[in-house]
Amino acid sequence: MRATLIYGRGDVRVEEVPDPVLVEPGDAIVRVTRACVCGSDLHRYRGMEPTTEGLRIGHEFMGVIEDTGADVRSVKRGDVVLVPFLWCDNTCDFCRDGLHGSCRNGGRWAMNGLDGGQGEAARVPQADGTLVKVPVGADDPLVPSIMALSDVLPTGHHAAITANVGKGSTVAVIGDGAVGLSAVLSAARLGAERIILLGRHQARTDLGRRFGATDVIPERGEEATAAVRDLTNGDGAPYVLECVGNAPAFETALTIVRDGGTISRVGVPQYAEARLDFDVFMRNITITGGVAPARRYIPELLAEVLDGTITPGDMFDLTVDLNDVAEGFRAMNDREALKALVRP
Repeated sequence: MRATLIYGRGDVRVEEVPDPVLVEPGDAIVRVTRACVCGSDLHRYRGMEPTTEGLRIGHEFMGVIEDTGADVRSVKRGDVVLVPFLWCDNTCDFCRDGLHGSCRNGGRWAMNGLDGGQGEAARVPQADGTLVKVPVGADDPLVPSIMALSDVLPTGHHAAITANVGKGSTVAVIGDGAVGLSAVLSAARLGAERIILLGRHQARTDLGRRFGATDVIPERGEEATAAVRDLTNGDGAPYVLECVGNAPAFETALTIVRDGGTISRVGVPQYAEARLDFDVFMRNITITGGVAPARRYIPELLAEVLDGTITPGDMFDLTVDLNDVAEGFRAMNDREALKALVRP
């Protein structure tokens, strides 16, 4: 079968790899019908050292069940399924506590010989715990919005949930990428009254307004801080959702959060140190966030996709065939596309 491999900075290729086979009785084989390029995939695209053996990549996908192991009970051949960006048993103590990223029997895609999502098929361990059956066809118009539930929308939702955003909240969202826009949508559906989006790309911030942003701040640094504080009577935002993952974004979060407020970080951290000094200590700021338990959130979010309440698929502004997946990486890296959908 064909699958995506990355060989180093800017070097993405589609090559023939072995077809997946059942290994454990709890496995399923999924024929991939849609995949995505994730913003976190771009970290390797921008900074991976060259290697002679390409690495599999991709962790957002959905497809059709082709085969199942003897112990699989929740899905059968022909079912259309959504695949969360982490696989898990959904039964261990960590999963029961909503910490699916810490599942005792789970793991990550494209690691330790496991298939990545950007290919024609994949072996799915812990199929009963991982897979979510969806009541649509593989080419249904709702597929882009369902695909957003694999990773990006649950990640933005996790930012809002861990920050305790609720009805009447004032929220600042840092980042106009797909995760940031997902955080805007999530804050809106949780009842936030004011949502301040920090972003400078108009097409993206326009979508952010459609998702619920009430204010847009294109400035950065001290100017952004001043603008947020001007909108919040000088105090700063009680809830700040940091959806970028670099040091400047986190520094901005510290400057715009209200004393006693909460910063939720869901952007994959691309820095080793953060300024958590005495001044921050004195302000009683709560810092939370982390990797999203997508499998926990998908049922709730899927119901609202199916009834048309939310349309996160609007974030996909580029569709490429698997053979052209490198173009999806390039376009997202060059900010010509917000999020690329991949059609094998």
